[in-house]
Amino acid sequence: MSIYKNIFTCLRCIVLIALGTGMPLHAAAPLKSYNVDIHQTSVSGLSSGGYMAVQMNVAYSSIMKGAGIIAGGPYFCAQGSLSAALGTCMNVSRKIDLTPLIAATLTHASAGAIDPLAHLAQQKIWLFSSSADTTIRQPVMNALENYYKNFTPSANIFHHKDSTAEHAMPTMDFGNPCPVKNDPFINDCNLDAAGELLKWIYGGLHPKTSGALSGQLLEFDQSAFIDKPNEHGMATTGWLYVPAACAGSTACKLHVAFHGCRQYPSYTYRKNGNTVTYGNTFAKNAGYNAWADNNRIIVLYPQAQRSLKAFWDVFDLFGSNPKGCWDWWGYDDPNYAKKTGRQMAAVKKMIDQITGTAP
Repeated sequence: MSIYKNIFTCLRCIVLIALGTGMPLHAAAPLKSYNVDIHQTSVSGLSSGGYMAVQMNVAYSSIMKGAGIIAGGPYFCAQGSLSAALGTCMNVSRKIDLTPLIAATLTHASAGAIDPLAHLAQQKIWLFSSSADTTIRQPVMNALENYYKNFTPSANIFHHKDSTAEHAMPTMDFGNPCPVKNDPFINDCNLDAAGELLKWIYGGLHPKTSGALSGQLLEFDQSAFIDKPNEHGMATTGWLYVPAACAGSTACKLHVAFHGCRQYPSYTYRKNGNTVTYGNTFAKNAGYNAWADNNRIIVLYPQAQRSLKAFWDVFDLFGSNPKGCWDWWGYDDPNYAKKTGRQMAAVKKMIDQITGTAP
């Protein structure tokens, strides 16, 4: 039996590598610590990354300055249901009922599964939605705005509504035309979403760096923060942008940016007749680094990953997370929206490591 087990293990590794969900081709560096006050942390995200950013912001509100959400939705919207995630929480045809979501938030807080909700009153929340988005319909984002208004003053919430932007990260000058929905899901909308959300959250930022950046985009080992990351919807490595000013002892802030589905490192797509591997496309081109560079903000880019349920599922090429989304409906963990959720806890450990607050 041990011989067959070893054969199956080897075959599984080969298949995982072929599918882009396997072992790294090189050893990534460990994540370092910097002079960052953990209470100067903020989050943002697109699509599934937007949902993940909401979860992190609500669950760990005691360390957060605020959040920027692009095409996401209310906390615990799916309530552990894939059908709800694909239906009510994306392509809603009627107003989302916030009552059970607010009740779940209160229950989670009273049980200590998320931080006390009083911290949300201090948050600065920046939202982006579009009536042209055919993946996350604008009423879903309207529901998110109303969700936050139960805990956060309206004056602290800014909702940028658009009528031409498809489902993608809006930038000033990178990606597809704004009305297009296609890889790499970054669009040239003449809108600097990353800059706008960072300015709303932190206020009083210096202009972004124009030209060459001073810092470095570093690849780091995510397996140090979650055991067998590929089995839990996370890539083996992530990215960290460190401005030159933050590489030493200068005090800096931390922003966590979550990519969306089909934006994970090993995802491949066709462009101009060629096969393109996504790699660090989001980390390089979503627009955060130029602002971070001139404002002493370190940007953490955790990376999700398409996952397989088990070896015998490899031939259907799907498994539990076929598009490399973040866990916002429970595909990996029923506690996905709580501090104990595997992906949530892994990202918090990254934050602790960067800020030097790891136990």
